[in-house]
Amino acid sequence: MESIKSATLSRKKIGIRLLYTLFFLVVIEILKIIIQVAVLFQYVYLFITKTYSKPVRKFSNKVSFYAYRVMRYVTLNENTLPFPFADFPEEKDAPVSPVRFE
Repeated sequence: MESIKSATLSRKKIGIRLLYTLFFLVVIEILKIIIQVAVLFQYVYLFITKTYSKPVRKFSNKVSFYAYRVMRYVTLNENTLPFPFADFPEEKDAPVSPVRFE
């Protein structure tokens, strides 16, 4: 009887994780759009001013790192729920400086 309960609890936890994963798959699609808009804006800004926008660059770095954390969660490589269920992740890698075009 005890093994039946543990199997049921285990399936319940798997189902909950699946629901979180489905939610975060939608979040990933939204993040893709945000990153695409930021990239397009950055290049339009770059063509006009011949320099990049530091705030957009910093924002893009944060969003890309958040997307990385979400991908790790949905691919079962991390157990910590990403933002909004936890704190927004801090940047691990600062943007490279200076930007070169070769």
